[in-house]
Amino acid sequence: MTILECRKVTRNFGGLIAVSNIDLSIEPGEIVGLIGPNGAGKTTLFNLISGAIPCKSGTITLKGKKISGLKPNQISRRGLARTFQTAKVFKEMPVLTNVMLGALFGRAPNLSSTDADKVAAECLEFVGLSTMKEAPAKDLTIVNQKRLEVARALATRPDLLMLDELMAGLNPTEVAQGMELIKKIQSKGITILIIEHVMKAIMSICNRIIVLNHGEKIAEGTPQEIAANATVIEVYLGEYGHA
Repeated sequence: MTILECRKVTRNFGGLIAVSNIDLSIEPGEIVGLIGPNGAGKTTLFNLISGAIPCKSGTITLKGKKISGLKPNQISRRGLARTFQTAKVFKEMPVLTNVMLGALFGRAPNLSSTDADKVAAECLEFVGLSTMKEAPAKDLTIVNQKRLEVARALATRPDLLMLDELMAGLNPTEVAQGMELIKKIQSKGITILIIEHVMKAIMSICNRIIVLNHGEKIAEGTPQEIAANATVIEVYLGEYGHA
């Protein structure tokens, strides 16, 4: 069964059409990249899929069931989690408590605090933050706040994880570690949809890539097909010297 499907998804803000008639489908176990210039509509599409903002028209389904029109917490309980372009952590809370909140508000109803603590500890171990679990989230570096957000999303027990620019602002070593983490997540059977501007990462780890420009899908294909697509090179990849 297709895990995520968007059909004719559209959203405008006043006279600006941010997302226009987007069709996409993602199969279980895939890593799918979502790329395009700034302002192309990528994060808006994430917001529509996760329920942060409503669609003007179109339908979004998760595992065959309609989720467009539901609230973000309802969508989360159905198996979708996301991170944000700028990490959104509870800065004054300890790292462990941040992740426990993901477990408590995720897919396991009536989870005890003891069990939530165990889930959170496992997720922190998975992303490499177990030694920092007692520290306030505000004390973490930007890269570790991003990892914390991934741990919190994983604690909800998602089938589909949407990552919004996980590797933005990271150095080459951190990018390589981020790519390794994404592959580890995929190996757990979690499907991934990722917005990213780091082309090395996108081209290396994605099974397919979808390209947006001015709110419309202009291309879709394997990394090799996208890298050779003249339209994509003209509107986007040319900026990065990637032909």
